[in-house]
Amino acid sequence: MGYASTQQLRHSHSASRTLTYPLGTTWAYLNNYIMGVSEGHTAVLRLVGIGYRATVESRPDLEEYPGQQFVSLKLGFSHPVEMGLPKGMKASAPQPTRVLLEGIDKEQIMQFAANLRKWRKPEPYKGKGIFINDETIKLKQKKIK
Repeated sequence: MGYASTQQLRHSHSASRTLTYPLGTTWAYLNNYIMGVSEGHTAVLRLVGIGYRATVESRPDLEEYPGQQFVSLKLGFSHPVEMGLPKGMKASAPQPTRVLLEGIDKEQIMQFAANLRKWRKPEPYKGKGIFINDETIKLKQKKIK
């Protein structure tokens, strides 16, 4: 029979309150790592705009490591935007306007999603751009003279 070992994070009460401040952050990081290994983290990118398309493909000539995938976005520029996935991440494009990022490191997934979002941030007048997960923006009215 195998016994599961448990690890506990303990601290002793001290007079200095500065030692207790980072405990919430430490707990959140540990919780994210545990959830990432057991269930995994995902981020869904929605491309909203006329002609915005996404594909996931391999580019053997640009690979940094064997089997690296690249997310290719067509965002209205004269060239497609191509970004290589970091090691340990998977991507798929179930629809041409959706990209699904999966992996065990939540920070890495959300940082990569933010780097993709930098190319077309959501703008408040037409509502076009790249949205992460369930992000919404409040649309503004046109300026009237």
